[in-house]
Amino acid sequence: MKVLWLCNIMLPFIAKSLGQKIVVKEGWLSGLVKQITEEENNQIELAICFPAADMMQFAKGDDSLYFKNKAQGIPYYIFRENTVKPEIYDDSMEESLKAVLADFQPDIVHIFGAEYPHTLAMTRAFARPNRTLIGIQGICSAIAEVYMADLPYSVQKRKTFRDRLRKDSLAEQQEKFEKRGEYEKEALQMVSHVTGRTDFDREMTAKLAPQATYHFMNETLRDDFYTDHWNIDRIERYSIFLSQGNYPIKGMHFVLDVLPDIVKKYPETMLYVAGDIITANETIKDKIKISGYGKYLLSQIRKNKLEKHVKFVGALHADKMCARYLRSHVFVCPSVIENSPNSVGEAMLLGVPVVASDVGGVHNLLTDGKDGILYPLDKKEQMKDAILRIFADDKLAMAYSSSARGHAMQTHDPAKNYRRLMEIYHEINHSI
Repeated sequence: MKVLWLCNIMLPFIAKSLGQKIVVKEGWLSGLVKQITEEENNQIELAICFPAADMMQFAKGDDSLYFKNKAQGIPYYIFRENTVKPEIYDDSMEESLKAVLADFQPDIVHIFGAEYPHTLAMTRAFARPNRTLIGIQGICSAIAEVYMADLPYSVQKRKTFRDRLRKDSLAEQQEKFEKRGEYEKEALQMVSHVTGRTDFDREMTAKLAPQATYHFMNETLRDDFYTDHWNIDRIERYSIFLSQGNYPIKGMHFVLDVLPDIVKKYPETMLYVAGDIITANETIKDKIKISGYGKYLLSQIRKNKLEKHVKFVGALHADKMCARYLRSHVFVCPSVIENSPNSVGEAMLLGVPVVASDVGGVHNLLTDGKDGILYPLDKKEQMKDAILRIFADDKLAMAYSSSARGHAMQTHDPAKNYRRLMEIYHEINHSI
C-alpha cells in the first residue's frame, strides 16, 4: 500500500539531510516515519510532500513543478507555496500536486492539518475522497471566532508600524483565519475520512464534514519527552512556563494580569515564555518590528513592573524545550481555544504540574483534580489560585506529576498509536 503524506513543514530529518534550518514543530512525525520504515510487515510504502516558499534553492529548472529526493530511504517532494501568507490560495499548487501524485501514485493520501491552502489543493488534485484522510489539528473557523481573546477594544484596533506595513494587525489576522476557515471547510467536505482524538474535533468534524468517517487516534509526541521526568528537587522554585505567547488565543495576557499577585506572594517568581520574542523593544529594528499584540504585552509588563519576572527564551529545539519544562515549577496553558495541545501532552509526559484552561479538547488529555488543574476560561483568578496551590504544596505537585505522567504514557503510547494508524490505513484501503 502506497501512502503519501502531505505535511505543512519540512520534517526535521529531511531538513537535516539538506542542511536546512530545522523548524521547531511537528518533530513527532519523524518518529512515526521511523516506526513505519522499521516495521517489515506493515506493507506500507511511504512518501512525503510539503511546501516551501523558495523551492528554487532545491530545483534545477524554473519550470519545475516539484523537487524530489530521498532522506533515510523515504522519497519526498517539495512544491511551491507562499507559506508566509497561508490565507492566500494559489491554484497553481493543484498542478504541482497532480504531478507529485502522478509520480508516486499513492493508494492513500494522508493530510496533516485541514487549515492550510495546500490541503484544499491536494483534495482537489487527488479527487478521491474515499482514499483521502485528513488529520484534524487546529480549526481556523473556530479560532477566528475567539481570536481577540477578550483584549481591550483599543488594543484590538491598534496598528503598529509593522502591522500597517505587513497588513497584519490583529483585526487583519482575524480576517486571515476566517479566510483560511473557508478553505478548511471546503477541504473537509471533500474527504471521506478524518482522524481526531478529542470531543472538540469530533464535534467539529460532525459540523464541517458530516459525510466523513471519524477515526479516533491519539498522537505520539517527540522522543525527548519519553526519556526523562520531572523531579521537584531539580526545579527552579516558583517558575512558570508557557510554551508560547505569540498570538492572543494563547492567552499570555491573562497570565500577565494575575502575575503581580503571584509575585507579591512569591517575589522569586519567574515567567518563562518560549517561541518568538514578540515584546523585543531594545533596538530601532525591534521598535519597527513590534506587533500590536507584542506592544500590549510589553505595556502590561512595564505597567506592573514585571520586567525582572518575565523572560522570553525564544524558539527551542526538543532537547532545550524538554530541559525548560523540567526546570519549571508549573506549566500553564491559558489558551482560549485548543484541540489537543501537544504542549500539555509534553508537560504531562514529563510529569510537570499543569494548570490549563478548560477549553476545547484539553479535558480529554488531563483529568481535573487528578492530573493537574483545569479552570474555567473566564475565571483567571482561579488560574492564579491554582498556580499558588502548586507553589505552596509539594505533595500536591508530586501527586499531579505522577498521575499526569501515567495518563500521558497511555494517551501518547507510540506503539499503540502506530498500530492504530496502521489499522486506519488498512481499513481505508480495504473499504474500497
